[in-house]
Amino acid sequence: MSDILPDGALSTVIVPPTRDLGDNFTVRRALPSAQRRMVGPFIFFDQMGPTVLAAGNGLDVRPHPHIGLATVTYLFEGEIMHRDSLGSLQPIRPGEVNWMTAGRGIVHSERTAPELRRQEVRLSGLQCWVALPREHEEAEPAFAHIGAEELPVEQGEGIEARVIAGSFFGKTSPVHTLSPLFYVDVQLQPGASLPVSVEYSERAIYLVSGQIDLGRDGVFDPGRMMVLKEGAQLVVRNAGNVTARLMLLGGEPMSEARYITWNFVSSSAERIEQAKEDWRKRRFPEVPDETEFIPLPEIQGKPVHYP
Repeated sequence: MSDILPDGALSTVIVPPTRDLGDNFTVRRALPSAQRRMVGPFIFFDQMGPTVLAAGNGLDVRPHPHIGLATVTYLFEGEIMHRDSLGSLQPIRPGEVNWMTAGRGIVHSERTAPELRRQEVRLSGLQCWVALPREHEEAEPAFAHIGAEELPVEQGEGIEARVIAGSFFGKTSPVHTLSPLFYVDVQLQPGASLPVSVEYSERAIYLVSGQIDLGRDGVFDPGRMMVLKEGAQLVVRNAGNVTARLMLLGGEPMSEARYITWNFVSSSAERIEQAKEDWRKRRFPEVPDETEFIPLPEIQGKPVHYP
């Protein structure tokens, strides 16, 4: 990792630690971090895997609640079955988007389907949370699945960029968002380069694989999130001899601070306390055909405040 240069384009470089959740299933959490809590409305950013799930095993994220945010699931390898309290039952596969708006409250699970557990499977992808604008925090919950073929793709000299959500390259994803943002999956062939638009106030690059050269700011390896200074000009170049895969993300910052505790995000600390109590007393709607749930963890102190 390179040092931050005062005259460079980067304000922060985040190197998320790798956590093993069991059965060699690892995650890297870039947001929130000590260096940076949010980028635009993005308040949570996890890289899942890559991992190999042995035959007979699978992913089992039991039903759990959310408020005040939208979850965004995007896979590179494998498949996850999504179930939620709206009655949605939807497998997600590479290149597709699951966008779940929690609003006033939703419950969901994420599992490996039974038929896939008969064999060894690979799983790799990203899950993000997008904080909702204050006027939409208590919106009706909703779920949308967008097929890979529905997402706009920008192609150029050694570049393929898929707009997952929001607008970029003059193209707009069909995913319905509630605030200005962008989230783009970019693949750069060896020798290719890409200028990063200054259209949004807050921008970041997360490198999934390969190696990239950011000019004066240096060369970076996978598993890093590079946060740009507002208005800074930057060109990303593939610095290796294999395809580099990176995610561009960001948008406009929230007009109010956010609190976060466990799976809950809100502009109100009192609202998060209410959500915790509602989950303890099983007041949230249930996920059809699910009997398990994740209990509220022992949380000490007040919700964390992110300015």
